[in-house]
Amino acid sequence: MNEKTLRVLEFHKIIEKVMDKAESQLGKDMVKDIRPITNLDEVEHLQNETKESLSLLIKKGNPPLFGIFDISRELKMAEIGGSLTPRNLLKVSDSLRVSRGLKNFLKEAKEEGATNYPIIQGLVDSLRVFKDIEDKINNAIVNEEEISDNASSTLRNIRRQIINKNESIRSKLNSIINSQKYKKYLQDGIVTMREGRYVVPIKSENKRHFGGIVHDQSSSGATLFIEPMAVVELNNELRELEIKEREEIERILKELTNMVAQQSEHIRNNQSILQRIDCIFAKGKYALELNATKPVLDQESYINIKKARHPFLNLEEVVPIDVYLGKDFNTLVITGPNTGGKTVTLKTVGLLTLMAQSGFHIPADFNSQIGVFDKVFADIGDEQSIEQSLSTFSSHMTNIVNILDEVAPNSLVLFDELGAGTDPTEGAALAMAILDHLLKSDIRTIATTHYSQLKVYALTTEKVKNASVEFDVETLSPTYKLLIGVPGKSNAFEISSRLGLQDYIIEYAKSLVSKENVEFEDVLQAIDKDRKAIEENRFESEKLKDEVQRLKEELVKEKERTKADRDKIIIKAKEEARRILREAKAESEGIIDELKNISIEIEKDRNRKINEAKEQLKSSLEEVEGSLSENILNVKSGEKIRNLKVGETVEVLSLNQKGTVLELPDENKNVLVQVGIMKVNVHISTLRRSKEVKDDKSKTSTKRIILSKSSRVNNEIDLRGRTLDEALLELDKYVDDAYIAGLKEAYIIHGKGTGVLREGIKSYIKGHKHIKSFRSGKYGEGGNGVTVIEFK
Repeated sequence: MNEKTLRVLEFHKIIEKVMDKAESQLGKDMVKDIRPITNLDEVEHLQNETKESLSLLIKKGNPPLFGIFDISRELKMAEIGGSLTPRNLLKVSDSLRVSRGLKNFLKEAKEEGATNYPIIQGLVDSLRVFKDIEDKINNAIVNEEEISDNASSTLRNIRRQIINKNESIRSKLNSIINSQKYKKYLQDGIVTMREGRYVVPIKSENKRHFGGIVHDQSSSGATLFIEPMAVVELNNELRELEIKEREEIERILKELTNMVAQQSEHIRNNQSILQRIDCIFAKGKYALELNATKPVLDQESYINIKKARHPFLNLEEVVPIDVYLGKDFNTLVITGPNTGGKTVTLKTVGLLTLMAQSGFHIPADFNSQIGVFDKVFADIGDEQSIEQSLSTFSSHMTNIVNILDEVAPNSLVLFDELGAGTDPTEGAALAMAILDHLLKSDIRTIATTHYSQLKVYALTTEKVKNASVEFDVETLSPTYKLLIGVPGKSNAFEISSRLGLQDYIIEYAKSLVSKENVEFEDVLQAIDKDRKAIEENRFESEKLKDEVQRLKEELVKEKERTKADRDKIIIKAKEEARRILREAKAESEGIIDELKNISIEIEKDRNRKINEAKEQLKSSLEEVEGSLSENILNVKSGEKIRNLKVGETVEVLSLNQKGTVLELPDENKNVLVQVGIMKVNVHISTLRRSKEVKDDKSKTSTKRIILSKSSRVNNEIDLRGRTLDEALLELDKYVDDAYIAGLKEAYIIHGKGTGVLREGIKSYIKGHKHIKSFRSGKYGEGGNGVTVIEFK
């Protein structure tokens, strides 16, 4: 692709904006090298990458890409037998963490139904996870300067001995400086260190009274720092322990380095994949910012961009344009006054073409078509060269000559003010000759001009089309709407009149213009007037269409509302039915309790009162059954019971009780069932075999579903970019979910920023009933940008 074209169309600014979206320097470097390509299949693949990342960003948010480093040097050092520093090992650990985090990210997306990401899924599947190496590094290294006591039992033991030895030395020295014998010789009653050994400050003149080894003296010479003989041996033992500690740390670092070296090829491959994934998501983030869409790539070099917006203009203020080229015509001539809209149109078409061929989505409506061109040329702007003594015309013509020399089939050529800068007659003739040459070569060409001769050329030449940028004479400003098929009117006389130029001067100027030119401008004015009338009619038609659509939508909503009201009535009726059943059940239980009391109190009237109670219960149940309509409550079992046996346990749905079969169904399919102390005749359709085991299984299944749901809770939450209120709402729900899921520890990512979000979050978690403790993140966990919480 022509580098001059990339510079003229400011393609480098697109690259800079996408680089800002990358998380790592590796990703930025890959974005920096992006250039338009000409292979249709490769461009389609790049576009699909961006499409997948954009979809994932919308559905799942930003992926966990923080912590990608260039660890090539570290891997090389490990391979040649060197020993990595804690800082180097933490960088390796971070890269391994990102690989593991991305796998979890895609796994969660898949569980939530997001599965159509074959390119990104393939890249993530290629990542290798080394959790053992990651854990060992994080367990052994606290930060860039400190090795953890947990790195090895030997190191823990040595450090315990060092602590004890330090305490012994300090105790001995404290006894010396506090004793009356030596107190008078001391400059100060303190213990300090020189050259790694404990010493006390002694007045120079008292040296002979105080035995020991001199390690230093003050700048004035009045104070000597002496190691008393009583602690020399203890200090020697301390130095030996410190040497052992250093040797053990070197052994631990060497062991961790060897683990990295054994998997260096896989880790290096991970780094390459992470770099590409970071680059892909940077393209997706930029597409999200621009509200851009995936273009339809056209093999026949057809351009049909709908509602295109230049990416550097304010999205809220820019007027979208519709541009098409390459089907009915190959050359588009944009004419009219120098109002700025023509050049913007040229740059928009050129830049969006370059973006599409680089794998970037374009700021235009869905299903916009972009041709994949082998070459794109642009001669835009005033490039007058003082150094080369070239005029504006000469500079433009030099560019045009180079373009005509390099142009090839399947090229896109953009000319701004073609033929300008010289005599209008000769310039227009040259412009027509150049356009005609490109037209015969079947080259897609867009040119801007204000020459009337080119308007006539476009009207009278096949496969060439006029276009103009609409201009409002009343406000003396362009509307920036591109009108294809309508040549632009210069509006010089109208603009001059509106600005206050005397009428007699304007009339005289008109008399100097040839009759043919005046008539042609009048025709253009009539065409423009007709176009505006058509636009107004179309606007009215669209208003009516929108009104019909609105009424249709209201009708659909009313229909849905009616259906919802009907469903509510049915639900309410069913709830009433269930309430009646519950009351009947409660009444039956009360009657049974009364029967028991009667049995105890009056034995002789037992049978009579039991019968009365039975009748009362039967009457109540019949009344309940009669009050329920067949449509509202259907208590059929939903399954046909075959081979019913005497003594079998069944559920009587109409009573919501379990019972035992006493007699098999009669000719009316009624079954005698013992329910508690009652014997009732019920229809076989209201019975269901007892499902106690199935219920237990159902409960177990429900518990398993709850546990499964809880297990999907991530151990981190990203609150960056939220306001404090938004962040606390999300955090409150997350803490409850994480606690239910049984997490021991979780990471709250809030970033550093001004500190408002961090302090607000810490205030919230201080007294939380589920949180045992909290701390700021360590190195590799995000530092002050992360708060780590531990659950009770």
